[in-house]
This record gives sequence, structure tokens and C-alpha cells, in this order.
Amino acid sequence: MAGITNEFLLERLQQQFGEKIKAAEETFGIVSVVIEPDSILDIVKWLNTDNILKFKFLTDICGSHYPDLTGQELCAVYHVQSMENNVRLRLKAFMPVSKPEIPSLTSLYSSANWMERETYDFYGINFIGHPNLKRILNVEEMDYFPLRKEFPLEDATRTDKEDQYFGR
Repeated sequence: MAGITNEFLLERLQQQFGEKIKAAEETFGIVSVVIEPDSILDIVKWLNTDNILKFKFLTDICGSHYPDLTGQELCAVYHVQSMENNVRLRLKAFMPVSKPEIPSLTSLYSSANWMERETYDFYGINFIGHPNLKRILNVEEMDYFPLRKEFPLEDATRTDKEDQYFGR
């Protein structure tokens, strides 16, 4: 079945996983589904092995931080693609900053290795079962996760951007 529709994809996901699908929407032509973190491995494995959907390509894993969402401050975002059906899917799993854990996808996609390490490095999301979860771009001694919104964008002690230097 070439070129499946987003409606068919969402209907098939909801039939297969029911209450594990917390919310769904379509933005910019891509279906976005919110799931529980502990169901990511089952859902992605099914998407990968399903004879109709054939989501064989893991495009991206990244993170985001929502400090105002109490109990759901961190989010792991996955993009998978079915080349054969020409359709993409975004999966989002929210988790508390106090326990940022989600199963690793390295058993399904070897490309998940570096993507999960990068997401861990910048957001502190622990991918349970990852074979070598350590920092990949930042120094090991770093004791914080720089893309969380806990930190100011600029150093407040800087004086080179004061109005007096710009004739104001």
C-alpha cells in the first residue's frame, strides 16, 4: 500500500496501542503522537516490523525542555519515516526532570546510539539500556545539561552590551 495517509496511520496506531496514545495532532503534514515513555520501544518496534507501515528509518532523536509543565518537564522527540510509503511520524514522550528515563532504541536502530548520546549530553535524558551512554560533545566534567532552560542565554555580568557603548 504505497502512500498511506496520515488518517490511516493514526487510526492504525490507535487500534494497536489504544490508551498508550495520549494525544495526537497533525502539524505541517506530519502526525505527532504523545506516548508514555515506557511504551516507546514497543511502539517503534511495531512500526518498524509492521508489514503495511514499514517505518524502517529513524530520522532523528532530540530533546526539549518545558520547565512550566510540572511532572513533564523533559520530552524525548523521535522522528521515524517510512520511505516505501512516503510518510513521517513524530513521537513525543514527556517525563519528569526528577526521573528523566526512557528505554533506548539502540536494539532496533544502530543510528540511535549517537542521537541518544547527544540528547543525554544536552538534556540529561537517560536512555535505559544504551550500551555507552556518556557525553558526546561536551566535556565529561560538565555537571549540567546546557540546553535546559534553567540557565540564562547570556552571562548577566557582561558589560560589553550595555547601552552606553551604543550611543544610547
